[in-house]
Amino acid sequence: MKTTAAVGATSWLAGGQIIRGADTPMNKLNIGIIGCGGMGGGNHDNVKGENIVAIAEVDDNTAQNGLKKSPNAKVYRDFREMLEKHGKELDAVVVSTPDHTHAVASVMAMNMGLHCYCEKPLTHDVYEARVMRLVAAKTKAKSGGKLQTQMGNRGTAENGFRRGVEILQAGVLGPVREVHIWSNRPIWPQGMTERPKEEMTPAHIAWDLWLGTAPERPYAKGYHPFAWRGWWDFGTGALGDMACHTTNLAFMGLKLGAPKTIEAEIPGVSKEAAPKWCIIRYEFPARGELPPVKLTWYDGGKKPAPEVTDKVKQFIKDGKVPGSGAIIIGDNAAMFSPDDYGTQQSISNEDVAAMAKKVDEKIPRAKGGHYQDWLRACKGEHPQALSNFDYAGPLTEFVLLGNVSLRVGQKINWDTENLKADVKAADEFLKREYRRGWTLGASV
Repeated sequence: MKTTAAVGATSWLAGGQIIRGADTPMNKLNIGIIGCGGMGGGNHDNVKGENIVAIAEVDDNTAQNGLKKSPNAKVYRDFREMLEKHGKELDAVVVSTPDHTHAVASVMAMNMGLHCYCEKPLTHDVYEARVMRLVAAKTKAKSGGKLQTQMGNRGTAENGFRRGVEILQAGVLGPVREVHIWSNRPIWPQGMTERPKEEMTPAHIAWDLWLGTAPERPYAKGYHPFAWRGWWDFGTGALGDMACHTTNLAFMGLKLGAPKTIEAEIPGVSKEAAPKWCIIRYEFPARGELPPVKLTWYDGGKKPAPEVTDKVKQFIKDGKVPGSGAIIIGDNAAMFSPDDYGTQQSISNEDVAAMAKKVDEKIPRAKGGHYQDWLRACKGEHPQALSNFDYAGPLTEFVLLGNVSLRVGQKINWDTENLKADVKAADEFLKREYRRGWTLGASV
């Protein structure tokens, strides 16, 4: 890490982390912002208390908004140029691009020893998620310490979420064999079978850079700035957008790991876009003493069958099933979470609920919330953020396998060790070909 004469701060290594001179600007991390529109704007807001050294943004109008927040930052259209010019002085990056460029930006930064925060879903492809996890695990930070990472499923840092995980891992619900999770997404167009009509690219958008790893496509408002989520070239649909939030409680609490089979039900397959709705059934094998689990995902207005929704209605005064939620069904009781982030839970059996209150607190609570959980780890103030890539990578893999199943149009059996499905047609959806000139910079 770089110490400037103007600041005059002293630096030294302690426990693998750089400790900077007290009460100086160098106590703050030097951060590069990659994408500052949409969620990127919110992410920028939450780290701008650090030193924002540079911003990479392909939309000049959005970049100007970022510059208002961090007026001393250098602005670039191409994140690769930003990293090449500022990599030596940066400590960390925040990646908030569309899904299809998460991996290339993050891997380039991590290979330079930079701590990395990346929005959810961690990647566009299953293969990329595996690479992200492995690169984060094997790479040291520039200081020689642990490379600190975090995915943007911010519910993970909430006390309520961590309490729910503790209760599930304590086993008070009894053996859990069934989980149902539903979402009110998509809130953007999906189910399209034809690409939008070509339009003239506005001068303030570097369209070729926005396309990044994706196939060559003419500019259209149907893609940028928000509707890209529904198009396979750029996004991962409602499942990719929300499941890293809504499945998080069950995935961590039940220690699910990799599924063994995945099967999707959709209204029709489109080569261009995610479906208007889907129901995806994952089957997880036994994990030690924990029994096999069937987890079912619903979006686009779909909900569980009546025998499941009747269980949900027990928790709700007006008897109306909310647009998003999760129910985890154990032999002794069911746990219901009514929001996208798993931060609230109710238990169906009073005796079990009383037992849950006595479960020991084992997961450290995040001081200062989601962003501080990562920033403090980067500064060596605690071991790591809970949603680090070693956890977020497998979570993302499991989620995105649902998209693989629905795109091939059949049930797949999954070999996680070899990163292979038993259906040859799945290969192109596990690992897509990047557009010429773009490379991941690492491989499994």
